[in-house]
Amino acid sequence: MQPDLSRQSLGRALESVEQRLAEVLEAIFAAGVHDFDAVAAELTQRDVKRPSGQAGAWTADVLNAELVKINASLDDAYSAGGRTRLAG
Repeated sequence: MQPDLSRQSLGRALESVEQRLAEVLEAIFAAGVHDFDAVAAELTQRDVKRPSGQAGAWTADVLNAELVKINASLDDAYSAGGRTRLAG
């Protein structure tokens, strides 16, 4: 069972490439794939672009770095007071 995130707040809206990554990650996890190496392989196979704009195949290290960067950006925006209520 997934938690109700309808009241979750972000400091800014997700960019389209971040939203695409989130949607594909949800689908991959829902299919039972949780190992970061396997998740990275799925992202490469599905031709998901990196939010950073860098080119190349996904790896577990790349996935981790991209998620850390996105989370830091969202945290910074939230701390700056740009809270946005997610639609839901």
